[in-house]
Amino acid sequence: MLDFTLDTLAQFPKAVMLRLHGTGVTNPAVSNEPGPLDTLGAPFDISAGTPRVISPPLRGNNWVAFNGCCDPGWAHRDAIMPVNMKLNNSQRFAIDWMHMDDQGNFYTGDQTRNESYVSYGVPVYAVADGTVASTLDTVEANVPGILPASDPALAAKMTIDTIDGNHIVMDVGDGVYALYAHLIKGSLLVKPGDKVTKGQQIAKLGNTGNSNAPHLHFQLMSGPSLLEADAVPYVLDNFSYQGQVSTTSVWNADNYLSGSFFGPERLQAPELRSHQLPLLLAIATFA
Repeated sequence: MLDFTLDTLAQFPKAVMLRLHGTGVTNPAVSNEPGPLDTLGAPFDISAGTPRVISPPLRGNNWVAFNGCCDPGWAHRDAIMPVNMKLNNSQRFAIDWMHMDDQGNFYTGDQTRNESYVSYGVPVYAVADGTVASTLDTVEANVPGILPASDPALAAKMTIDTIDGNHIVMDVGDGVYALYAHLIKGSLLVKPGDKVTKGQQIAKLGNTGNSNAPHLHFQLMSGPSLLEADAVPYVLDNFSYQGQVSTTSVWNADNYLSGSFFGPERLQAPELRSHQLPLLLAIATFA
């Protein structure tokens, strides 16, 4: 993957192309003698227009953007899937939202109980007006600290349909779909075909599917299928930025995220933000 940064949106091109220069054999049937190579790849369109503006899917303070945009080496950015002769990544701008208490802890009490986690059971809200495209509400809760995909016995039971756990896919218009994943079984308040309004409660945050702790996986995508869609960029209409959780503290944490994650990168006074996307490990408050 390649990254490049420009100072203003006006500087961004409509498309980019990768050109490779090197030395090699251009036609082995004619000659094995190496020579200069100059290969031009297919153009990649980046002129998708302005990001979609949505409201936050959660409420309250101390929400941490796990696996958020855009650093390499984190789960969502690298979730490229080959499907039907095409490479898709519907999770490129996805965020796994986890909630801390006012001491910076993700849980108190028994770390193996979902109910001990600050995130567990909180309401999840629609980010925009839309129509429910599909739902799943049959997956049992996981035990915290164990990622099913990393456990052979649990991974064998997981399917394409259950990897997101209990979830809601919502058509929010213009070919864009919102995914809310890993919800509590029995908490879904909507069904396919229902009309939903922005800010309406639709479910409760859980720990189902390929999840090792209570959190909300949220993303926008270009179709109703997680596998066949690509990511759609978005920004939140309003939130308060509270600073950062340090990457070092996360990499050094145990499987339960034990201890306080408040550190020197946390702001003393939150900053109001508008039409922005909280990036990797940002701490946010949603009104």
